[in-house]
Amino acid sequence: MIDLAAIQHAQTRIAPYVRRTPTVASETLSARLGARVYLKLELFQKTGSFKPRGAFNQMLSLDDAARKRGVVAVSGGNFAQAVAYAGKTLGVATRILMPAFTPKNYLDATQAYGAQIELHPDLQAAFDAAAPHRERGFVFLHPYDDPLAMAGYGTIGLELLDEIPALTDVIVSVGGGGLLSGIASAIKARKPDTRVWSVETAGADTLGRALKAGQVVPMKPTSLAKTLGAPVVSATALRIAQTHIAEHLIVSDRDAYRAQRFILERAKVLTELAASCTLAAAEQIQNHFMRDSHVALVLCGGNVSLDDVAAYKKQFE
Repeated sequence: MIDLAAIQHAQTRIAPYVRRTPTVASETLSARLGARVYLKLELFQKTGSFKPRGAFNQMLSLDDAARKRGVVAVSGGNFAQAVAYAGKTLGVATRILMPAFTPKNYLDATQAYGAQIELHPDLQAAFDAAAPHRERGFVFLHPYDDPLAMAGYGTIGLELLDEIPALTDVIVSVGGGGLLSGIASAIKARKPDTRVWSVETAGADTLGRALKAGQVVPMKPTSLAKTLGAPVVSATALRIAQTHIAEHLIVSDRDAYRAQRFILERAKVLTELAASCTLAAAEQIQNHFMRDSHVALVLCGGNVSLDDVAAYKKQFE
């Protein structure tokens, strides 16, 4: 678990630089799931995802000499924008290593924040390419397997408990596991009876495979939920899932798309599949909820293009 004091310190440190995103009740989803349902609208965070919370906490922890050398990071999109934005804000040079299949909207946004981009065949190749930059003096910022990043992401959990004191359940999606690790640590430290449910899409189920194997298992992601496509889950996330998660759920890309469309049409927000999969998971476990349950869905990102949505519609309808 990530220490609660570290998460609280992160909350103070990053407060001038990140948004406290809204948590809104949804009458439509409450009726659909038979509980009191809330949406944590983290897609309204600057850059469109939760990642600046971790990027700022990492970068603000560097000394002046490290900031002058600059940072290098690996990302399929959301962490890239977060690091680039944090670097622009704090005056730190940033170099981002990204897979060649990264959508153009992610590349354009990252470059617009001033980062230098390198493209590599896939995410694992991008991670491998980070070593030479570290040898040249760049500080490596990991997108999820880093306690400072996890502590930054955990500030979402603190906000949820402030805004929903009676919180009984929270559903969190998993890519590399940094978001899950941070939120679960914050919530279990402050309100241990709250159930934390984790979810992945099939084809991006690094945590699901690790739970079955009892150890971290590398994989090549195939899911359309690209921002869940980490090649391996963090060992910290695996340990937390083994001991503190109510249940780990796997949903299909099709179900994540159907949930995405429902959220867009009824809640009027367009999420990534990596976020809408939380609703698909909630529908799987709604028999665990009661009328007086208070259930939060963490909508972690909204960096999806209209071209992506059109492609999903063509494939699944």
